[in-house]
Amino acid sequence: MSITVIATIFVFGLLILFHELGHFITAKLVGMRVDEFAIGFGPKLVSWKRGETLYSLRIIPLGGFNKIAGMDPEAEQDEQSFAAKPIWARMLVIVAGSTMNFVLPILLLAGVFFSAGIDTPSTEAVIGSILPDKPAARAGLVTGDRILAVNDSQIGEWRDFVEVVQGNAGNQLKISYERNGQISNISMVPEYDQKANRGIVGIMPQIHNYQPNLFESMGLAVKQTYLVAASMVVGIAQMITGQISADVAGPIGVVQMTGEVAQMGMIPLLQFAAFLSINLGLINLLPVPMLDGGHVVTLAIEGIRGKPLSSSKMQAIQMIGLVLLMMLMIMATFKDVARLKLW
Repeated sequence: MSITVIATIFVFGLLILFHELGHFITAKLVGMRVDEFAIGFGPKLVSWKRGETLYSLRIIPLGGFNKIAGMDPEAEQDEQSFAAKPIWARMLVIVAGSTMNFVLPILLLAGVFFSAGIDTPSTEAVIGSILPDKPAARAGLVTGDRILAVNDSQIGEWRDFVEVVQGNAGNQLKISYERNGQISNISMVPEYDQKANRGIVGIMPQIHNYQPNLFESMGLAVKQTYLVAASMVVGIAQMITGQISADVAGPIGVVQMTGEVAQMGMIPLLQFAAFLSINLGLINLLPVPMLDGGHVVTLAIEGIRGKPLSSSKMQAIQMIGLVLLMMLMIMATFKDVARLKLW
């Protein structure tokens, strides 16, 4: 439980902090006054003022927040207020939060690649590891054995062997393999994996660890972030259009997954944080009121109209967004509870 709590605070805090840092930096750059930048929530532990901004550290270590002058239309406005700046500047401040949620995974993944390297499966038909109580282990195969042939058909690469096994669940296979320079033969029957809908024998290929330099790590991190984001965009589009079911996780589910990943070590936790950060960045860019994407839409409407929407219309739009988000949160929470199988 303590690992789950610590990991959740770390991951959620990091994601929200970077998001708010994006708003803070761009607001300063375009000349907006930031009255406060806080790390955490709740009562202040310590605070100090530098220039026009109060910096504070608060007791609940979950992210942070900005108080940008003039974000509330009813508040007193001046030349440094949010509303006083041109539309392009306000849009830049809004999207900067999500932008930082794409910068964070690049930094995290680059650190992972540089420190731990990249594990890649070998293409050679050589056994890297064996699962106990599976057909391969029962037949006597061991780590390091090279698969030469199956039913007298030559095996050139690992994928050749995998394809034969997957398509022969329940069928006896004659395996020719090499161990310490000696060639031997055994027979085994692949098990049927109902979940994967294919045959398995319980072996994995050899894993090679490649150690990239810092610049290569950054390039690989950028590529990986792009690929994950593109995959998520396709998934979100398919859920919206009804092509796939909306399998979403709420706070309970995310906390549970964070705890499970944390048990695996720091590297998997950083990779999971990168995944969540990309997800948060994309979700925030959706054109839904209350989200950053919704704010961009209302700013675009203001640019087309030449004047902002009335406060009554803005309140109605925000209320619609709040209702939609609450409905999504309730649905996700129900799914989370169902996954726990409490009854």
